[in-house]
Amino acid sequence: MAEVEIVKNKQVLLRDYVSDFPKESDMIISTDSTISLKVPQGSNGVLVKNLYLSSDPFMRRFMQVSQPARSKTGFIPYTPGSPINGFGVAKVVDSGHPNFKKGDLVWGITQWEEYSLIAEPDSLFKIEHTDVPISYYIGLLGMPGLTAYAGFFEVCKPEKGEKVFVSSASGAVGLIVGQFAKLLGCYVVGSAGSKEKVDLLKNKFGFDDAFDYKQEHDLDAALKRYLFCLASTECFPEGIDIYFENVGGKMLDAVLLNMRMNGRIAACGMISQYYSDKPEGVSNMMWIIYKRVYIKGFSVFDYYHQYSKFLDTILPHVREKKITYVEDIIEGLENGPKALIDFFNGRSVGKQLVVVARE
Repeated sequence: MAEVEIVKNKQVLLRDYVSDFPKESDMIISTDSTISLKVPQGSNGVLVKNLYLSSDPFMRRFMQVSQPARSKTGFIPYTPGSPINGFGVAKVVDSGHPNFKKGDLVWGITQWEEYSLIAEPDSLFKIEHTDVPISYYIGLLGMPGLTAYAGFFEVCKPEKGEKVFVSSASGAVGLIVGQFAKLLGCYVVGSAGSKEKVDLLKNKFGFDDAFDYKQEHDLDAALKRYLFCLASTECFPEGIDIYFENVGGKMLDAVLLNMRMNGRIAACGMISQYYSDKPEGVSNMMWIIYKRVYIKGFSVFDYYHQYSKFLDTILPHVREKKITYVEDIIEGLENGPKALIDFFNGRSVGKQLVVVARE
């Protein structure tokens, strides 16, 4: 019998649960762990070599003592002294599962480490289309892309010519939502957190207009200025048809005042509330009734069954370069904690990813 190879396995561990804004020191780079490059005999698991890891807003929530249950998210709860986890692209090293074999490229939930044994691999997706960069599968062709598709097309059911507002529009999901809307023939305005990001939205990603919310003391006035003919030749004379919600708090409160009759809101995230022990309330809820607004919270996990349909929709646009995509690439797992904190601080544009290995 051949000897089983044991290798060192660098990891990013959670030092302790976080109550305030996370810091690099809340995570530890460990080089003490080892791992066998064979799955245990009789296991249904898959052993993978991680290639790319994704920085995502929800990871902040998993650093808290109180965190969503695994049954609702698919994630392993974060525990001090254990690797953090999130979405990644990986290569199969060994498999006990009939759907995966050595050499397969996959994306899904994995640990922040060089090698991971995924005991329940049913949530992994095999990468079939390799004529596009495989790193896209934790961004444009992965969770952010599927989230954008589900929220915009399945929740909001848009029509050509409608007026769309996207908050946190320079993030991995917002950029894709805005471009889906433009491909459909909608008028699109986005908000972002710096002049540089606003310029990118308008000049690189095709948004009709955008504004820096950090420079606006009155978000209601800002929305009216950018959405009601005051800043462009086109306008939202009756308000916003579709709002793709990524922020919550004061932004949601202002948007509710500016929704069109029978407008739709896809509630994807509430990033302004992730870092607060005392979430802000929303004061303008009555406008949901006044304007007959449809608002739905959704999770990408509810739409995994539509992944093939999503790929059929987006891949032609990617291959024809009708969608612009930006990656903020950080080299090396040892730089993972810094990358994640920079991401939480809004220092990235597009999809931030950490390169663990390039196959």
